[in-house]
Amino acid sequence: MTALAIDLDAVLGDTRPLYDAWLEDVSRRAKVDPERLGEELPNWRALLERFAEDRAPVYLRPNAQASAALRRLQAEGVRLGVFTDAPEELARIAVAQLGAARRIEALEAGPGALDRLLARLGPETRIVRAISELDS
Repeated sequence: MTALAIDLDAVLGDTRPLYDAWLEDVSRRAKVDPERLGEELPNWRALLERFAEDRAPVYLRPNAQASAALRRLQAEGVRLGVFTDAPEELARIAVAQLGAARRIEALEAGPGALDRLLARLGPETRIVRAISELDS
């Protein structure tokens, strides 16, 4: 095995509750429709980043099993990449909060993230969608 593409939300830490909390907060404060963020709130990415930086420790906790597996895999020379459909700003903060930033080689976020990550890591990359698959 030369490379792993790891599903951030399924394996390392679920970003959805943090993103949902931000959507609720920004909808209430800015009185915008979450479906029209780009049109109604052009700086939504900066707002999401600030919100996530402040609240990531509440929503995302490092998993000892995942951290140990990433450390071992990196030491074995396995190329590690992480993908998520979450916005890039949220994904970066989540990976850092979960203690994986220094272990991974690549992070792809947003629509098409898995395809982009597989293109970067190569055709032999194994996709990991459960924490138990890190040890196999």
